[in-house]
Amino acid sequence: MLVRRFLSSTARAASLPPTIRQLLASPPPSAAELQVNGWVKSIRRQKKVAFAVISDGSSEPGLQAVFTDVTLAKHLTNGASVRLRGTLTDSPGAGQAKELQVSEAEVLGGCDPETYPMQKQALTVEYLRDHCHLRARTRELGAMLRLRDSTTRSIHDYFHPQNNGFVHVHTPIITSNDCEGAGETFRVVPSSDIAAAPSTSTSTSPSTSSPAAPSEYFNHPAYLTVSSQLHLEAVAAAISRVYTLSPCFRAERSQTSRHLAEFWMLEAEWAFTSSVDDLCAVVEGALRHVLQAHRTSPEIDTLWRGKGVDGDKRQELFALADAERPWARMTYTEAVKLLEEHHAKTGGAFVFAPEWGKGLQSEHERWLAEEHVRGPVFVTDYPASLKPFYMRANGGASDVPGATVACFDLLVPGVGELVGGSLREERLDRLEAAIERHGLNRADYEWYLDLRKYGGAPHGGFGLGFERLISWISGIESVRECIAMPRWAGRMLL
Repeated sequence: MLVRRFLSSTARAASLPPTIRQLLASPPPSAAELQVNGWVKSIRRQKKVAFAVISDGSSEPGLQAVFTDVTLAKHLTNGASVRLRGTLTDSPGAGQAKELQVSEAEVLGGCDPETYPMQKQALTVEYLRDHCHLRARTRELGAMLRLRDSTTRSIHDYFHPQNNGFVHVHTPIITSNDCEGAGETFRVVPSSDIAAAPSTSTSTSPSTSSPAAPSEYFNHPAYLTVSSQLHLEAVAAAISRVYTLSPCFRAERSQTSRHLAEFWMLEAEWAFTSSVDDLCAVVEGALRHVLQAHRTSPEIDTLWRGKGVDGDKRQELFALADAERPWARMTYTEAVKLLEEHHAKTGGAFVFAPEWGKGLQSEHERWLAEEHVRGPVFVTDYPASLKPFYMRANGGASDVPGATVACFDLLVPGVGELVGGSLREERLDRLEAAIERHGLNRADYEWYLDLRKYGGAPHGGFGLGFERLISWISGIESVRECIAMPRWAGRMLL
């Protein structure tokens, strides 16, 4: 029974008609009749012939459909979904190699051109955000979504067991800890508990007693994850190289173009590494691989088209894929010194004066990447006071003045911080001291300490913001346009 079901489902999948992308890449014999499904992107009628551009979203160029029987195109309007039958032939016109000579046309879903929100004229970013449910129909958003898909595929290819030996794992979305320790988490409670919570309004009946506070669903506070790192560490203690690409959530109220409340993170952890240089090399290798895979991408062509002088930036960006020398590296101390010198030389170039022991602001990160290095730069060995408890201390104890941890941030032009990572503290006594110093409840981390007690090994990893990566390689300025349905403080679209 199971075999029969599997074979029947396989047959159904194989019977799907080709997408427009597939048709244009591998055209069938010219005499073969075929079926094309899609939406009308434009329609042009003449006395004896009509032309329509049909798109199914599988590629940026649509397919030109030619109606020698103009009555077949009578009910076609922009945005309508259609099923066409006909033959694919060489196109005598400019702009396309093939066209569909239509013999049958069926409108599956009509679209009123008078009220359709996605008209052909230029639409502002804010307008498209207000019509988030429809904006994937635009050329740029469609290209971005296909770019997300191809970037995901190239990441999986880089980490594949046959290439770099990593295993892809699925980590929890609901978690009991705040990995970053910043307190910017979303609390998870059942909706029934919210409904049962006592009202804050003043009761008119003094005899009415408030119901008891609802118990925790998991018998412990639960949150949406801000990072998969700690769970990946647990898996990496058995499967030595692991990674995940999964959603993360942060309840920060930043309104910058680099922040979302819901976003995706590429995170990797691996055992038996004791060098920040090793971590940086894996990150650089992964990003070079992504750039190489998209050097001639039609989606990249679409997204960079019309950016004028920024075309030079595209060439500089993709040249990084084959750069002979490793990407630049400097310590946090060296970076602060450079920033202080520039700030003094220019009489105050930065809004926030750089100072050792303080975090690098966005303006500092972008100056380092865009002006000083003019390319990606790994900044390593930040002060321990700026970083989470789990990062490995350099040298002596991490609670002394000037102490640093074995970590890095990768800064890139146009974005700032793209990747952050570190060696993890594998020494049990140092980790216990760090948990206490950060004021964390040891009981919540007993399982994490067990990883060190029972066969703990030197290990490290990183996290990469996927929307920031898409922004970097596509030239899209805001990460809110690098995801299908963006969420940020004060606004949730859909």
